[in-house]
Amino acid sequence: MRLSQDKSPTLHTALLVLADGTVFKGTGFGATGQALGEVCFNTAMSGYQEILTDPSYAGQLVTFTFPHIGIVGVNEEDIENASAAASTAARGAIIRAPLTAPSNYRSKLDISAWMKRRGIVGISGIDSRALTALIRESGMPHGVIAHNPKGVFDRKALQSKAAAWQGLNGMDLVPQVTTPKTYSHEQSDWHWGHGFGQSDGKGPHVVVIDYGVKKNILRRLASEGFRVSVVPGSTGFDEIKAMKPDGVVLSNGPGDPAATGKYAVPVIQHLLSAKIPVFGICLGHQLLAIAAGAKTVKMPQGHHGANHPVKDLKTGKVEIVSMNHGFTVDEASLPDGVMATHRSLFDGSNSGIELKNAPAFSVQHHPEASPGPQDSFYIFRRFYEMVQR
Repeated sequence: MRLSQDKSPTLHTALLVLADGTVFKGTGFGATGQALGEVCFNTAMSGYQEILTDPSYAGQLVTFTFPHIGIVGVNEEDIENASAAASTAARGAIIRAPLTAPSNYRSKLDISAWMKRRGIVGISGIDSRALTALIRESGMPHGVIAHNPKGVFDRKALQSKAAAWQGLNGMDLVPQVTTPKTYSHEQSDWHWGHGFGQSDGKGPHVVVIDYGVKKNILRRLASEGFRVSVVPGSTGFDEIKAMKPDGVVLSNGPGDPAATGKYAVPVIQHLLSAKIPVFGICLGHQLLAIAAGAKTVKMPQGHHGANHPVKDLKTGKVEIVSMNHGFTVDEASLPDGVMATHRSLFDGSNSGIELKNAPAFSVQHHPEASPGPQDSFYIFRRFYEMVQR
């Protein structure tokens, strides 16, 4: 098989090759080798370390629309995967501007060295605006980032690899990101000058089903006063019930909710029948909707960013939230016993539900993230009050 190498004066050490044959040439950073996945874009201007370590991005290559990524370096406190291995969050990073030296007092390492340690492949120097426009017009493509310091690539093989990938439809990625065993969590919110706090472990007991949970969800629960236990995503109802929870949280996570729902939905339906308070976030929101009788659908571009306006239909309040999802609840499919509580003001898609015949509600966005910065913290308080009742 013939290898192709760029003949221009600039040596391109990385390529992004899409399934349709589109090629973006750039400079590689992070891990060498190849990263295969669904190419999405994220509009956040900060938080790139949290994004790259969010298990919800498993199976995806993240294009950052903000051009300057890496300028604050990385540290050990902003990592979001609570339970997963290092390689089971985002597979790759795509950015516009060349990397610069980090400039932040919290930085412990530059992003390229950090990504190399975690096996994340990166490409910089591409026209991220053109790629974002392509995604907006045609949907999220399958692609491969290839990083070779010698600049030698087999483009035809890379295209074939991207075209042959099955994609996220029908894919259950939870087994790759969930905790292998049950554990308790005591760490609470971070405060400037003090670091992370510690809960006293005396509050209501909440069990978090880990479909790929972010650390900040666990910290928010601990900060609200909950005693937190985390269980694997495949944990059965009887095992959860034996832990005597006052409430159950369905966490965020990656993949197709319909695929994960094959084993998760029966557990959730038992929880609802037992009248145990349930709170879902992101994938957990979609799974609760399916358990209640609704359907989910794949989105063309998905929602990925920290500047999304969402309206609370109960209060009329508009929140600026963080979102990360490629599937959505089909609001038209909500049965009579389920009402919509939140809605995206970008495209009108569903962002929250509440069940009328069970103590259960959920949101599509991430209330633990802080783009507002605390616009959505009230949702955790709402769950606490539900558990108390």
